[in-house]
Order: sequence, then C-alpha cells, then structure tokens
Amino acid sequence: MAEKKNVSRRDFLKTSGIAAGALVGGGIIGGVIGANTRQDTAAPSGGSAGQSGGAETTEAVRGLQFFKNQQEFAVLQQATERIFPEDDLGPGAIGLGVPFFIDHQLAGSYGENSREYMQPPFQVGEATQGYQSRLKRNELFRQGLQKMQQEAQSRFEANFVDLEGEQMDEILTAFQDDEVDMQGANAQFFFRLLRQATLNGAYADPIYGGNQNMDAWRMKGFPGHRPSYINEIESEEFVEFDPHSVGDMLS
Repeated sequence: MAEKKNVSRRDFLKTSGIAAGALVGGGIIGGVIGANTRQDTAAPSGGSAGQSGGAETTEAVRGLQFFKNQQEFAVLQQATERIFPEDDLGPGAIGLGVPFFIDHQLAGSYGENSREYMQPPFQVGEATQGYQSRLKRNELFRQGLQKMQQEAQSRFEANFVDLEGEQMDEILTAFQDDEVDMQGANAQFFFRLLRQATLNGAYADPIYGGNQNMDAWRMKGFPGHRPSYINEIESEEFVEFDPHSVGDMLS
C-alpha cells in the first residue's frame, strides 16, 4: 500500500506542473488572507487514514473561520489528505495546512461568491460556463462534506474519518463519477471544487494559510517570490534557492 501511494505521489508531482505553475505565482481562489505560516506550531500531518488529523488541537493554534462543526472539518481534513497524501517526498494536505486554507477561503469572498452574479433565473449551464449553482461555495462545501459522512454511514456503518484509506477513496470516486445525489449542484462539480481548492491550498503562498513552511514549493523546486535575480542571472551554473514567501519580503 505504501509503495502504491509513493508512486501515486510521484506521478502526481510530475503531472501537476501546470496547476502548480499557475498557483504558486499568487493566483489564489480569493477570500480572506489566512494566518502567516511562519509560526512554531504547524497543522499535524495525516499519518493514517483513520485519524481525525488533530482538528481540536490545531483549531486552538490557528483558529477556524468558517467551520463551527468539528466533524465537518475532520471530514474535510481526511478528504484533502486522500487527494494530496503524505509520503516520503513530503507532507500531505493536513501537514501543509490545506484544510485551514480552505476554511479561511470559505469564510471570505470565495465562499460567499461575492464576485459572481448570484441572482435568478438559475438554469443548468454548460461545462464551459463556469460556476452555475444557486448555492454559495461555502454552502456547497458544507453539503458535500455532510454527504461524505452520510455515504460513509450508508456504505460502511462508520464515520468518514474512521474509514480505511481505500474506503475513503471509494466515496471520493463516487463523487468524482457523479454517483451521489446533491441539491443545487452535482457531486462531480463539488469534487472538482474540492480537488482544486486542495491544490490551491497546497501550492499557494503561505500568507494565505496553506503550504506550511513552503514545503510544497520545496517538493517542486520552486524558489517562491523574490524581488530580483540580478546577482544570479548571468551564472552559467544551476542555482538553487530556498523558497521565499511574500511574507518574507514584508517582514
């Protein structure tokens, strides 16, 4: 199982370059700015699939802005960890603080759809038309996480956070294949939002609350945000940099 997971992460890192390149430059999904990650205590990494990810402990450290229900946040933690798992190359979604990034985004303009037209009539749109649901993103996320919990109870008679990794994957795949009934949007659309938000949180500048310690950038070899490369531009040797955050330039 560990070998399969490592291979999956390597394949993911090889094929996600386009997504990472678009995100690390600061193109965030919007909303409030999360806590700067230059702090001593980081969100715990998700070792086993059945762990809740320490939501109660890390909430006291970083604080939740949208989720008031610990069960929903724990489901979010484990779902994002299955999408972006920890392995020998580096931390997963929980270790990178992705769930807190998503929580903070859902509390802001991204979650409230503040920049989209949200008035009726509401009609089923084409895939090329972007966001078409009458629900705000934070409402859609909350419904989707509740549906994940319901699917876990229905299929395995257990809480989502207590499932084995393969069982969580089965439920996530059901959402990806649009096999779960949802109101206001289909399950596949919710899964795409969840996956994109997970990638955003992993690769965004740490000032937004994810990408703890810039570890996702380190896995990619991305140098972060620097005001100038004037001292290195003429070098004929390959130059490696420790990544820098926008927060580093402001301090």
